Amino acid sequence: MQGDHEADGFWLYDLHVETVLGGRTPVCRHVEGEAFRVEGELLIFDDQTEISMYALAGLLPLLPAKQRETDPHDWMSTDAEIACPDPNCGGRFRVTRGKKRWFTHAGTTGLPEQRGIPYWQEKDAT
Repeated sequence: MQGDHEADGFWLYDLHVETVLGGRTPVCRHVEGEAFRVEGELLIFDDQTEISMYALAGLLPLLPAKQRETDPHDWMSTDAEIACPDPNCGGRFRVTRGKKRWFTHAGTTGLPEQRGIPYWQEKDAT
């Protein structure tokens, strides 16, 4: 049986997503070392980081799965690089899991009867 803490929320990994080429030739705009972070639902780009929207569109559906706890033998746990969706492009995104953050269901749901303080405002409320 889960404790109250586990029943009311969930853990997500922070992610670091970095462009890697490894000697491969990019077709799309991929610059080795450009990166962004994922914290909860937020994509956090540093100044001047530019990512192809087409490559990002192929990457985005996989990021929520990379944030969640998976079986150690699942490919989401073992495979760190995701290819650019253009089959002729050598660009890759290396996704590295960082620390885990706790999110409450009430802080992330859109259901009116279950809402609490949104997670991004919880710091301000304490």
